Amino acid sequence: MPHPPTCAQAGGTMAQTDVLLTKQPAPQTVPACELPPKLYDVARNTGAYTSSGLATAGFRTAKYLVDEWFQNCYAHYHQAFADRDQSERQRHESLQLAAETQALVQKTQEDSTRKVGERLQDLHCWKSELQHEVDELVAETDQLQAQKQRLESSLDAIAVPFSIATDNLQCRERRQHPDLVRDYVEMELLKETELIRNIQELLKRTIMQAMNQIRMNREQKEMCEMDWSDKVEAYNIDETCARYHNQSTEVQFYPHSIKLEESASTTETWAKFTQENLCRAERERLASVNLRGLIDCILRDISEDLRLQCDAVNLAYSRRCEELEDARFKLEQHLRKTLREITDQELNVAALKQAIRDKEMPLKVAQTRLYQRSHRPNLELCRDNAQFRLVSEVEELNMSLMALREKLVEAEQSLRNLEDTRMSLEKDIAVKTNSLFIDRQKCVTHRARYPTILQLAGYQ
Repeated sequence: MPHPPTCAQAGGTMAQTDVLLTKQPAPQTVPACELPPKLYDVARNTGAYTSSGLATAGFRTAKYLVDEWFQNCYAHYHQAFADRDQSERQRHESLQLAAETQALVQKTQEDSTRKVGERLQDLHCWKSELQHEVDELVAETDQLQAQKQRLESSLDAIAVPFSIATDNLQCRERRQHPDLVRDYVEMELLKETELIRNIQELLKRTIMQAMNQIRMNREQKEMCEMDWSDKVEAYNIDETCARYHNQSTEVQFYPHSIKLEESASTTETWAKFTQENLCRAERERLASVNLRGLIDCILRDISEDLRLQCDAVNLAYSRRCEELEDARFKLEQHLRKTLREITDQELNVAALKQAIRDKEMPLKVAQTRLYQRSHRPNLELCRDNAQFRLVSEVEELNMSLMALREKLVEAEQSLRNLEDTRMSLEKDIAVKTNSLFIDRQKCVTHRARYPTILQLAGYQ
């Protein structure tokens, strides 16, 4: 059994306790680092009253020593100080980290808000460009549609000159011989029909080209509208995002929102896509503008060409009608003269016949005298002067009758020729009248329905 401590030992122990209590380290003198571990040599109770054996292994049944008590208290003091110091450092670091993270979060949020605002400006700029291009495409497509309508109206109007020209050619086929000629009127009509065919082909090709251009304009407009619609939706989303703040009630956690989609575009591809849409739309719009200018030139040229050709045909008709009028007038003059000559020739034939009849009685008288005197008897049948005179008279009468008959034959032949000429002149006059009727009453009158320049240009 151990002896109780003496007074000296107790006094020394108290003095040691005072020393330990007065030498507690101040917080400000402790370095800001992890304290090294301290090993304590615990006194072991190995006296006569110690417990030993397998039944008490690991368990202490004896009392602690005073040194152990003090050492245990000092260990608690040291551990409490270390824990307080570490807690204070952690609080300081936590406050500093909270301030730094708060500043970083605020800066990051401001930068994100600024970036979203810049994105909104970019979206608004591209959206305005797309809207402007869509409006211009719509206006250009409407103007091109109006030009296409002009082309169709011009094509419909050109059908009238073509029908007029073909009808004129068919009408002039009803002219009679010898007026059925390939004159300059027919040449001008053939040129007119060929010109109209070429113009119709040109207008049909231009209409197809205008339709294709309208289709391309509408396709590009749809592409720009789709891009514009996407940008409007993105603008609304980004505008909503820009209005979010820390006091917003609509915000919540989306842990997987930071993951980018594989199909997401980059800023370069995003801008390039819109730029390409705008470039294609502008290219098609410029092509549409050039096509409208070409359509204006085509319509102006074809209207002028058709009117010039129409004037040329009308001038040819005027010249031809004047020639026909002049020819008919001369034929009628010749007919009148022929009729007068026929009348005179008929009187001449009648006079010749009367002259022949007038010569027949004297011939009968002379021949009867010769016949009677041929019955004179014997020497009385003498060739006296009377006989010679009667013979010469008969010969003269026969020669006169022969001459009169020949002249009568010539006069009758001349009369027949005059009759043939009269019939030919009358027939030719009828042919000229028919030609004049066809050219003036049928063709020229029909050509009065020729469209005006405005109609040919597609304005009416």
